[in-house]
Amino acid sequence: MSNKNKQKTIKRFNKGFIISHWVNAAAFFVLYISALPMYTEFFDWLYPVFGGPAGARLVHRIAAVAFMLPLPIMILLDLKGFKNWMKNIFSWKKHDIQFFKEFPKEFFGRKAKVPKQDFFNAGEKANSWLMIFTTLMLIFSGLVMWFPQNFSQGVVMWAYPIHNIGLGLAAAVVVGHIYMSIALAKPSLRGIFKGDVTEEYAKDHHGRWYDEVKEENKKKHA
Repeated sequence: MSNKNKQKTIKRFNKGFIISHWVNAAAFFVLYISALPMYTEFFDWLYPVFGGPAGARLVHRIAAVAFMLPLPIMILLDLKGFKNWMKNIFSWKKHDIQFFKEFPKEFFGRKAKVPKQDFFNAGEKANSWLMIFTTLMLIFSGLVMWFPQNFSQGVVMWAYPIHNIGLGLAAAVVVGHIYMSIALAKPSLRGIFKGDVTEEYAKDHHGRWYDEVKEENKKKHA
């Protein structure tokens, strides 16, 4: 823990996790923008940005490779953080279910009694699963579209609608994630930029994790 600008902070993410997050975000943004003119003529005006249709396809494929890197980056640079993420998203308990009962009240500005949450709260756990699901849809359908000669005609035909649906769902997840981060939990942005958050934020939004950290610190200084 440290004291910066008179506010005590607590370490939340290591550099490996942060790098993985931003590689994922940047790759998705480039994929989305480069895909728009290939999806509908309405966005043909974007082609000059990439130097034409061939350039857009090339950029899209480069971004596709980058889109597959966040997981290995996290495993290589922050294995502990990866294991903690896996542990959290596979852990669903009573306080997670209660979170979804109370969260709508908080979302609409009403007083809510959200129970203490883990390192990742129930909303972040759900977001993680949606991200995993849509990422798998995009990667596997994208690989089929990229190398159609290696798959049957039926598989190739299914890959296109799956890719489109995956893109739509992923875009919705991203928009929701950004809105939540900016509108409802703005202090959380410090964590994904600098790696730490204020103790006040940790206590309010990740109480169970905050209590664990405090208890560990007590044992260290006992």
